[in-house]
Amino acid sequence: MAWQAPIVVFPPKAGEGRRVAVRGVPLGTANSDRELVEFLRRAGLNEADAALDDPHLVEWRGGPAHQW
Repeated sequence: MAWQAPIVVFPPKAGEGRRVAVRGVPLGTANSDRELVEFLRRAGLNEADAALDDPHLVEWRGGPAHQW
């Protein structure tokens, strides 16, 4: 089985933001880095704001990181 980052930010949908999942569990749809960090904080990942660019933690699918 291939390794996968525990946090996945799915491709953006126009006007809808990006779905977010942690270890396969959907957290919701974020429309900004701030919302993404809040989802991750609620999931127990307190240092998430400093790690959004870490490819070992976050996989940004279907578009560049931080593009909403």
